[in-house]
Amino acid sequence: MSSKNDILSAIRHHIGKRYDRPELTLDAITYEDKILQFTDSLKAAGGQVVLMQPGDDINDIIRHHFPDAIRIASNLSSITCATFNPDDLDNLDDPKELDGTDVAVVKGEIGVAENGAVWITRQVKHKALYFISNSLVMLIDRNSIVNNMHEAYKRTENMTYDFGAFISGPSKTADIEQALVLGAHGPVKVLVVLK
Repeated sequence: MSSKNDILSAIRHHIGKRYDRPELTLDAITYEDKILQFTDSLKAAGGQVVLMQPGDDINDIIRHHFPDAIRIASNLSSITCATFNPDDLDNLDDPKELDGTDVAVVKGEIGVAENGAVWITRQVKHKALYFISNSLVMLIDRNSIVNNMHEAYKRTENMTYDFGAFISGPSKTADIEQALVLGAHGPVKVLVVLK
């Protein structure tokens, strides 16, 4: 028997009365208007939301918000303003070569109203694209906005992915001279487009 098993056996031997695990019930926060709350939460985190209207073109929205962008990366077929597909670069072996990407446009899976976070999974060869680009645009179906993180985690339970992250607003830090700095170690600007 290993020392680990000896220790666990001794612990089990000295445990007194065992109790059944209580049923967990959560009284988590909900919102009357999840989209409005998501918009307000993301704005508070330094991001921005655009709610697409009938007839809007996603490419026009991206160009409007990033008029000076030269390198726009996306592997989504609907993003015709993209200047390159990061997955089509056969000679891109080092993700550091994505540095200098002005805008990355990706698909978000879930939006969380309570904190403005967006759940993304790996959709590109190099997940560094999500963090190395100067700006990040995440496209989400407006019906994928949930109230809180409890609901969001519940939705991720049956997903298959090798990488996932919640992103809420641009990268930021406030530890340097107590001044908020956006883009400290990731995108300076985050735009969420609700389809």
